Amino acid sequence: MRPLNEQQRLNLIDSSQLYEAYEQARHQSLAHKYGMNWKTARGREYLFRASDATGHGRSLGVRSAETEAIYEAFNAGKIRADERYKAIKLRIQEQARLNKAVRLGRMPKIVSDILDKLDQSAARNDFRLVGTHALWAYESMAAVQFSKELLASGDVDLLYDPRKKLSLISKRMDNNGLIGLLRKADKTFEPMKKNGFRAVNDDGFMVDLIIPEREMWDNEIVRFAEDDLCAAEVPSLKWLCNAPVEEIVVIAANGKPVRLRVPDPRAFMVHKAWLSEQINRQPVKKQRDLLQAELVFQALREHLPNYPIQPEHLRYLPKQLVQDWTSKHPID
Repeated sequence: MRPLNEQQRLNLIDSSQLYEAYEQARHQSLAHKYGMNWKTARGREYLFRASDATGHGRSLGVRSAETEAIYEAFNAGKIRADERYKAIKLRIQEQARLNKAVRLGRMPKIVSDILDKLDQSAARNDFRLVGTHALWAYESMAAVQFSKELLASGDVDLLYDPRKKLSLISKRMDNNGLIGLLRKADKTFEPMKKNGFRAVNDDGFMVDLIIPEREMWDNEIVRFAEDDLCAAEVPSLKWLCNAPVEEIVVIAANGKPVRLRVPDPRAFMVHKAWLSEQINRQPVKKQRDLLQAELVFQALREHLPNYPIQPEHLRYLPKQLVQDWTSKHPID
């Protein structure tokens, strides 16, 4: 792993701060997305506020001086919000060029496009990124760059917590499901098979919808729309599902900042180390799992002292590795 230089660090800080302002401006713009208009019912005009793309919403009352004032204020606010959002988007584009110039951006564009579209949706907080691509967040947290050989992956794993209400998440996706959201990033995404958990695009890049293993009696299909992906149950994911979530700004290969929601890096480390010991795991994957666990372990010890490692975090790591590290960095 290589620490970022001073210019890269400065750009990462600037990008993170700018992205925070960008998200706020986008939220304000989206708050006006579905509009407000007058509707006639039983010979009277009512002010109607739409809440989704299907035309659902609520009445704010019969036309009067008060509702006309609400209508005017809403439209004026929409103009201001859209102008601010447009201005900050231009600043994001300028920052992206600077990030590319200092070779700060590395995460594949297709991954950033998917996560950006998810971040723009009302379901932005209902998924977290797990698997290899979560490493992009951990290297950003540590202000380092990992070896690309350990970061390469042809698929993205999106973890969903099945304890959440499906109908609510479906509504947040405008009833188009996860496949509808993926097609906003790349229109060629299609489910690999009916009722499957995996989507693939024309370039062969895959997105998996996964959930933790559930009790036998809990057999409800987890999907967010008709003909959508159906989540696959994966053993051991409860660690990642219950771990604290970290929200990290990462720079994509095109220089654009994007937000990632990932599990606490210690949970990722434990999960990968545990996977490397599973008998039914493919040997090539086991070796990669262990290397990724060791990589995050090193980043935590050298660059992230605000994430203290406890003895229980080390039970699955190789004993010699633990001995070498703890001899130099005693465990709290």
